[in-house]
Formats: sequence, structure tokens, C-alpha cells
Amino acid sequence: MTATINVDGKGADYPVRAGSIGPEVIDIRKLYGNTGRFTFDPGFTSTAACESKITYIDGDQGVLLHRGYPIEQLAEQSSFLEVAYLLLNGELPNQKEHDEFRYLITRHTMVHEQLATFYRGFRRDAHPMAIMCGVVGALSAFYHDSTDIHDPQQRTIACHRLIAKMPTIAAMAYKYSVGQPFLYPDNSLSYTGNFLRMTFGVPAEPYVINPVVEDALDKIFILHADHEQNASTSTVRLAGSSGANPFACIAAGIACLWGPAHGGANEAALEMLREIGRPERIPEFVARAKNKDDPFRLMGFGHRVYKNYDPRAKVLGEAATKVLDTLGISDPVLDTARELERVALSDDYFIEKKLYPNVDFYSGIILSAIGFPTSMFTALFALARTTGWIAQWTEMMEDKEQKIGRPRQLYTGHGPRDYVPLAQRG
Repeated sequence: MTATINVDGKGADYPVRAGSIGPEVIDIRKLYGNTGRFTFDPGFTSTAACESKITYIDGDQGVLLHRGYPIEQLAEQSSFLEVAYLLLNGELPNQKEHDEFRYLITRHTMVHEQLATFYRGFRRDAHPMAIMCGVVGALSAFYHDSTDIHDPQQRTIACHRLIAKMPTIAAMAYKYSVGQPFLYPDNSLSYTGNFLRMTFGVPAEPYVINPVVEDALDKIFILHADHEQNASTSTVRLAGSSGANPFACIAAGIACLWGPAHGGANEAALEMLREIGRPERIPEFVARAKNKDDPFRLMGFGHRVYKNYDPRAKVLGEAATKVLDTLGISDPVLDTARELERVALSDDYFIEKKLYPNVDFYSGIILSAIGFPTSMFTALFALARTTGWIAQWTEMMEDKEQKIGRPRQLYTGHGPRDYVPLAQRG
């Protein structure tokens, strides 16, 4: 199948390529050569920048698949490390493969001892994402033996190191901010349990892991592991297309994720719920959200891709109730969230605009209940998304068609003009 594009009365045919599922794409790589024109697509909303086998999203139907597996099934039945293996390797592991993968990851959880000195170069009140950007980028200075991107074995080692060390790096960022000593990893614990202990444990006493909290956080990690070609993933791929080492690429992804329109959305949603305060005030804020002249916006609703209920929000809504019940927390924020969700799902305004709760709506409530400050929310997102970034980076490196990213532009500035010496300018 081909598509014909006519320019100045001259038409040219372009191949139409079909994926296994999802919309077909028009291959316009020869468009400029044939017509002398580029396409104009701000935000790349109608442009496929790569071919991928990792994650599929159908925003209209509210579907999210990792290697073909529905996210709901993975969140309810799998574990984060198993999902990490799936994203990296394409298939779920058997028991032997699972055990070997877990062994590899747990044996890479420690970080170079000199990194502790590196942390002390930051101010105590530094944002955890600032620390994460700096420390992850600096890993290439500590692990020279896994920066040769042309060596498949070194690429694999770098992947394992990043997945394994990210919880340690994030926990150290938190410990540094509160003035507590760093805790070494405990390889007898699960991936998520180990992170909880390194974050909230202290050397003076043993840390007891709450299995409900551990399960909820593991679900959050699974639900944030990958999300197709979003801004930060595209950033990782673009950085990687230049031949940058994987540590630098992931640091670039962290920097992009830091933006409030991307990774910071769960923090904004929680702050909004706290501003509303209690269910009785919801009508007031809903009315403000409908008022075009009011700058207030309901955070945690709607999504760039999903035009239906975000499948990840359903999982976290149930997890939030379990965590608060287990911890004995009576939080009016959760009551407010539940009522706001009910109102929005039955209000014609929200239905018509397809403003359904997204993953950020409940994740902040869970993280806050566990004890994380809001400044750590995006760092936790980065921890989980590292797995997806690494899988996407690896796929890009193995793609024979990949080339350095070079978007074009619609130039609207000055045309050619002559330089005027300073003394002659008016």
C-alpha cells in the first residue's frame, strides 16, 4: 500500500507501513528529496520517530501493553524485576532465568564508595532530581568498563548496573537531604523491599518491611516502568543516537522527566487535592475548572495519549485504599480523591472532554502515606522508568536503521542581511 502526496501538481508515492497493531504509518523519509518540503509537527503528535516492539498504547481504548501483556495483569500478578526482564528481553522469564536475572541485579546494587563523597558536594536542600541528574551522569566516570556502546557485553552490564543502582542512588539522595547516614543494600531483600529499607531504615535498629506497602510501591514501579515514546524516553533515544554512553543518556532522561508537565504531575495532583481539602469543597473547584477565565486546573485528570480511563489509575486506586487501611491512616485527601473521581466520571463536562483520572491521581496519595516527601516523587518515577529507558536505548542501539536524530524546522526569522559595523548603527 502507498500514499500519494501532491505538491505543486506533482505527486509522489510513499510506502504505508503497518505495525502488528495500531495505526499504519506513512514512510516520508524521501519527502524532502522528492518535494523540497519538510513536515511540520510540533510536539511530534503525528510522527513515529522509531520502530519499537516494547510498549503499545491505545489511548482511545485505555490499553497499555508491555511486549503484548496488559499492564493490569502485570501489576496484579508480576513483580517489578520480572517486568524489567520482560522489557529488556521480550519474554517473561522462566524460573531459572528469573533467578539468574535477580542474582545479576542484586550483585550490582552497591555504588562506588567514592560516590558518597560526590553527594557531599551538593547542598543539603538540593532537590533529589538535581542529585539524580548529577550522580547518574557521573556513573560513567566510575564504571569505564561498561561505556563502550559497540560492545554488546558492555551494553548488557551497563543495563544491569543502572537498574540495580538506581534504588541505591535515589535512597542516598533522600538520606542526604534529611541528614541520615547512607545504608548499604541488603541483597536478601526484594528489589522494592531493599529500596524501602535503604530509604527509611537506620543503622541503630532493624527495619521491618510492611508487605502491603512493599506491594503497593512495587505496583507503582511496574506502572511507571515504560510508556512508549514519551518526552523523557524520546530524550534518551535522541541522546543515544549521537553515540553517548548509557549513563549520560539516562541522566538526560532524568533531566527531561523533572519537568512538571511530565514526571512532576503526581506531585501537582497531590498538592491540588490538599488544596481542595475535603469532599464538601469539590463543587467549588469543579466550577473553577470549568471557568475558562480561572487559571485553576484539575491535576491528575486527562492525558496526552489516553482519551479513556488510564488503566494504571484503576490499579493504584485500589492500592491506595489498602495502604491507608493497613497503616491506619484516615486521610481526607483520599476521601476527596474518591469523591472527585466519582463527580468527574459522571459530569458531562469531563466526559465530553475525556478528562479521566490518570496514573498521577492516586500515586501521590500512596507515596505520601508511605512517608515520601513530595520532592522524592519524581525521583521514584525516574527509578522505575530507568528500566524502560534502558530497554528503549538497547533496542535503538540494535536497530540497523537508526541514525542520529536531527529534527528540522519551519524558519520564520530574518532573511539574509549584511553586517553593519557598531559605529554605524543607529
